[in-house]
Order: sequence, then structure tokens, then C-alpha cells
Amino acid sequence: MSQAQSVFSVHDLDFYYGPSKALSKINIEIEPRKVTALIGPSGCGKSTFLRCLNRMNDTIAGTRVDGKILLDGKDIYDEDVDVVLLRQRVGMVFQKPNPFPQPIYDNVAFGPRVLGMNVKMDDVVEKSLRAAALWEEVKDDLKSDALGLSLGQQQRLCIARVIAVQPEVILMDESTSALDPIATLRIEELIAELKKDYTIVIVTHNMQQAARVSDYTGLFWLGELVEFLDTNDMFTKPKQELTEAYITGRMG
Repeated sequence: MSQAQSVFSVHDLDFYYGPSKALSKINIEIEPRKVTALIGPSGCGKSTFLRCLNRMNDTIAGTRVDGKILLDGKDIYDEDVDVVLLRQRVGMVFQKPNPFPQPIYDNVAFGPRVLGMNVKMDDVVEKSLRAAALWEEVKDDLKSDALGLSLGQQQRLCIARVIAVQPEVILMDESTSALDPIATLRIEELIAELKKDYTIVIVTHNMQQAARVSDYTGLFWLGELVEFLDTNDMFTKPKQELTEAYITGRMG
């Protein structure tokens, strides 16, 4: 894959928490409008890497990055990069739903308001909730407290909140791990719809989920990217012995 085709192009990325090295020489290309899944055991660097893609790790004291992460050809760690704009372009959905203790409408409108986006707010709220497959369930209750929604609905609301600021990329960090199987299925169906318009990168412990929803899969192990392949190849004919051992349950 050529760099010109990639949304993200990552070159020799090292990441440190203080003196501790968490990621080592990560090289990966992330294609537009595809779902990329990152798998591997706990503590292997998946979420750390994901948070590098929108510089969420900047909020942790003592962290350091070496190497390059190019977003549409520009290094996101350059000094002149506007981190607020970066996080608008590269939105994030976290492990546990984190709606604000406000009405549903205000949750979705929050980002556009803070960013001063010149938009018709009612239209943005409806469009975002529709994109998150939540509109039909909440359209008559937009003034009700978002915390009154079920966990699955709350997570879809958080996805709508990300969509409202018109991102290019959506990062999802274990975004179904707190949900029941039915709510998880709804999110997986939503991911399949969203990739028509967005580049999506997910971190998941659930290998079946990675196999179901992703186009490409990468295995992280002890801070290294062991293998990165088309998802079908990853689960049927991996090239690395460690990958096969992890996927078959012999390791990890």
C-alpha cells in the first residue's frame, strides 16, 4: 500500500511512559474507509498505540514519542499541529460510555458548540443520531437526561457525539466490552455502516469481533506489532508462528 493511499502512515514509532518503553518500532499503514482491528493480550500496547493516533497520550505526564505518525502526509507530532483540530479529525469512543450529565440533544451539540462550527444544530443532531442508529429511539426524548439511556444507547450516543464534529477517523477503544451481547451486535452493525464514510480503528480483546467487523487486523505483543494482514488471512493463514499460537489460544 502506498503512503498516498493511507490515512495514517506510521513509521518506526517508539513510545515511552517515563523511562519505560511501551511501543517499539511500529510500522503500519491505515487505509481510508476500512476497519482496522488491533488485537493482543492486555498490556501489549494496543490502546497506547490507538491513543497515539490522536495524541490522547499527551495528557499523561512524562510520555515521549519517537518516529513519525503521518495523517494525510503530515506528521501529527509536528510543533505546529493544532491538537484540538487533530482530535476533531480523529475522534475517539472509549471503553465505557461517558455521556455528559445533560440532555441527549446537548450531548450531541457539545462539540460543534465548543468548536464554534457554523452549522444548523438541529440538523447536525439529527444527522449524527441517525448515523449512530439512535435517532428513532430518542427523537421524542431529546430533552431527557442522557444518563437515563441504556448502556448500549449511551455508547451509540457517544458515537453520535464524535460524528457531530465531522471527523475523518473514528478510534474505538474496547468500545463494546462493557455491553451485553445484543448491544454489542448493534455496535458491530453500526461499525459496518460507518465505514462507508469513516476510517475506523478498533482495539478489541474479542478475536471473533475482529474477524467479524474488520478488513485488516494487527497483532500487538509486548509493545511490538507482530503481524498486520488482511483479516481473512490473519485468521486463516497467518505468517508468524506467534500469531497462530495466539489466535488458536495456545498463547496469551
